[in-house]
Amino acid sequence: MDLPEIKRLVFIESPFKGENWELTRRNVLYARVCMADCVSRSESSYASHLLYTQTGILDDTVEAERLLGIAAGQFIGDRCDLRAVYQDFGISRGMQFGIQRAQGLPQPIEYRNIADLDEKLLKMAEAKPPIDLHGLLF
Repeated sequence: MDLPEIKRLVFIESPFKGENWELTRRNVLYARVCMADCVSRSESSYASHLLYTQTGILDDTVEAERLLGIAAGQFIGDRCDLRAVYQDFGISRGMQFGIQRAQGLPQPIEYRNIADLDEKLLKMAEAKPPIDLHGLLF
């Protein structure tokens, strides 16, 4: 089997926590769109805020767990080839922390926007998992 060549490992910076549930939901969908964008560029991406905030892993509302998730994410992020800052919804405090960290390494930073964002968010919102996991995927 001939696999496509993946060019680099990319750490995604995108907003997570919103002022309300709807904004947080939008940000989760947006992070998924960002991951899809990376794959379309032949990149392997990592978005720790999608991984560690899943039910049963860490509770983002508990400060000690939130900080542990940030530290775990940055540990991998520091080893990535590039930090991609997806800025369609602005740059959050958490994203700014990641940018400053990358600048201190130094690590290349690329600022990105998503073309046809509204259409891609809608498509992502309507996507269903290929297997019914009884709400495990959100």
